[in-house]
Amino acid sequence: MNAEKLRNVGSLSTLELERTGFSELRAGNLGVRLASCDAERDAAQALRYRVFYEEMGARPDERALRTHRDIDEFDEVADHLLVIDHAISSGAEGVVGTYRLLQNEAAAKVGHFYSQSEFDISPLTDFPGRLLEVGRSCIDLNYRGRAAMQLLWRGIAYYIFLHRIDVLFGCASLQGTDPEALSPELTYLYHNHLAPPALRVRALPERRVEMLRQDPHQLDHRACLARLPPLIKGYLRLGGFVGDGAVVDTQFGTTDVAVLVKSELMADKYYRHYERRLRDALD
Repeated sequence: MNAEKLRNVGSLSTLELERTGFSELRAGNLGVRLASCDAERDAAQALRYRVFYEEMGARPDERALRTHRDIDEFDEVADHLLVIDHAISSGAEGVVGTYRLLQNEAAAKVGHFYSQSEFDISPLTDFPGRLLEVGRSCIDLNYRGRAAMQLLWRGIAYYIFLHRIDVLFGCASLQGTDPEALSPELTYLYHNHLAPPALRVRALPERRVEMLRQDPHQLDHRACLARLPPLIKGYLRLGGFVGDGAVVDTQFGTTDVAVLVKSELMADKYYRHYERRLRDALD
């Protein structure tokens, strides 16, 4: 979506946006939409616990151990994007994927964005536009094919379209806490996908891990790209950037990088589809 198209969509009144809402997008039995009740948000938190703690080995705190839920202070104010398998259920029991979406106003209620515990995001918060922080992405093990992830991306693009988001950003994780073992991937990301200075998020000094760890000209770029997690590769395919410096997250057993995408790079692919849906809804 180019900037002029995005501004035109942004001229819709609040009432018109409420009328269109975030309708469910479907692909066969799978659909993507926002959680609409406490039971669906609880299902997303339960899925996050199963994936992050039981499958990937994150270290739960007392609350997570007791509830078998991944919960934090942002969940109450965020929107929760869900992938639902309607062959199981059209409600909470069918939740098989999730992504948490946090806009400026929601972050203000907490006092900060989640990413600010690891990164200085002032280039973004000083940016004259609307921000969307995405995070806590996970998909049930049995659904990690292409369809569920594509639906999540389509859902995010639709959300960006409706809410006139200018920049999408968040933390993305490489599995493992040894930066040396991740040296090729970190160097590849820094050398090839570093954000421009005006949008360059930086790791907090006390948590910073250097990303440029070896000679980038000696890398096997194809091998580095193949080792990147699907989520990071998805951001890069959309023209995304990474920030300067990584952060080790010992609780989740990961090394995190900041990622950001200017929304027109992402939404252009979907513009014609959503323009038609929006026009039909307003007729």
